[in-house]
Amino acid sequence: MITHELRTYKSAEHLPREGQLAWKIAEVAADPVAVAPEVAEMIVNRIIDNAAVAAASVGRRPVASARAQALCHPLAPGATVFGVDARVSPEWAAWANGTAVRELDFHDTFLAADYSHPGDNIPPILAVAQHTGRSGADLIRGIATGYEIQVNLVRGICLHEHKIDHIAHLGPSAAAGIGTALNLPTETIYQAVQQALHVTTTTRQSRKGEISSWKAFAPAFAGKMAVEAVDRVMRGEGAPSPAWEGEDGFIAWLLSGPNARYQVPLPGRGEAKRAILDTYTKEHSAEYQSQALIDLARRLGPRISDLGQVDSIVIHTSHHTHHVIGTGANDPQKMDPNASRETLDHSIMYIFAVALEDGGWHHERSYAPDRANRPETVALWHRISTVEDPEWTRRYHARDPKEKAFGGRVVVTLKDGRTITDELALADAHPGGARPFARAHYVQKFRTLSEGILTAAEQDRFLGAAESLPDLGDLGALNFTVSPDRLGAPRPHGIFDWT
Repeated sequence: MITHELRTYKSAEHLPREGQLAWKIAEVAADPVAVAPEVAEMIVNRIIDNAAVAAASVGRRPVASARAQALCHPLAPGATVFGVDARVSPEWAAWANGTAVRELDFHDTFLAADYSHPGDNIPPILAVAQHTGRSGADLIRGIATGYEIQVNLVRGICLHEHKIDHIAHLGPSAAAGIGTALNLPTETIYQAVQQALHVTTTTRQSRKGEISSWKAFAPAFAGKMAVEAVDRVMRGEGAPSPAWEGEDGFIAWLLSGPNARYQVPLPGRGEAKRAILDTYTKEHSAEYQSQALIDLARRLGPRISDLGQVDSIVIHTSHHTHHVIGTGANDPQKMDPNASRETLDHSIMYIFAVALEDGGWHHERSYAPDRANRPETVALWHRISTVEDPEWTRRYHARDPKEKAFGGRVVVTLKDGRTITDELALADAHPGGARPFARAHYVQKFRTLSEGILTAAEQDRFLGAAESLPDLGDLGALNFTVSPDRLGAPRPHGIFDWT
């Protein structure tokens, strides 16, 4: 890996294209390096993972709305849309499928200087690959690039401290991945990466306060913008440049200012793209920083004979967990039984209470309004708080995989004064956890989440197509269809289907 230092350049200073981050990203994307077998295998796993959560969300309102919009833009050859047998313009397929993948917050994650869900790269890259008749091998190369770029941007540039949503890393990575899949030249990818950064920089209010369905739409929007950026640049259009380093650019005015320095690692020429192997998926449908704590709750629950005797629970954890999903966010909605599903997903106090009571977590039942409003749950929930522990913060940011951790230590104080303490560093499903996810776990997750939504024959057909991806000729097989009654209630009309 080569570490590239970024800084702002005044307009009077000359920064050659070859020295710009966007060009270096484009060089990585254009490099025809082979994809390692273990990387290709993990890409198949994540395609299965994405389809699993898309199946579970296919009838939910935001997904149905996005799908209805997409179906107003039919195109041949076009790209597929989860749930239906139809082809639409690829940017709209990226929008619909990206929303389906993201709605339940249940696919893969990578956490470093910033947050990310690298699986969000798959819908736009797949949509373009379907529309343009790419092969399974082309798709694998494109997805490997998408993961590589997003993961390394997340390693080097923190967005959340400046209240910028993490999709500002996703637009460039998806554009780069599309460039790889299409075998575009470095110059074209360079311009598309910069355009994508420029149009996908948004605020973190998407994930703060009364969190709405935009939380699911935001990554889909970034994917859609990436497709459009690549299309424009292929037609000869340019981008704001240099996007990161310019005097009025990203670093100078949206990040840490003109004097800031950032270090972004990227593979050298001929170096394999392996970043997907550093990412991890979710066993539970909740914010990733809650994964280990859900596992800890189900381990801890049997040790507490009567949850009604709990006086307080304090979760000692990292800065990120405390401030994003804990009481350090100072967000009253995180303690509100009538909060949205999206808000409850970002409340470790709620999640830990339910996981303690139920001995686990369910992607639908755990968020149901009647579940959140149980008096005993509310009472327990409101006795839970978080505090930042410097050691857990250090481990959260550690570069050594043996040190890196996303969990915490829990201290339960009972009304009689006794305490029960336990801790867990990594979720069971994490590569370093007690039960790392392998192909069989991804397949089981797909079958579980799609049960009663896809027929058994459709489950088998999809899995067969995904597992044959390296030799797959028709990428349209990486879709699934469901009975119309599984697609949710009819949506109100919008502009695109105005009658």
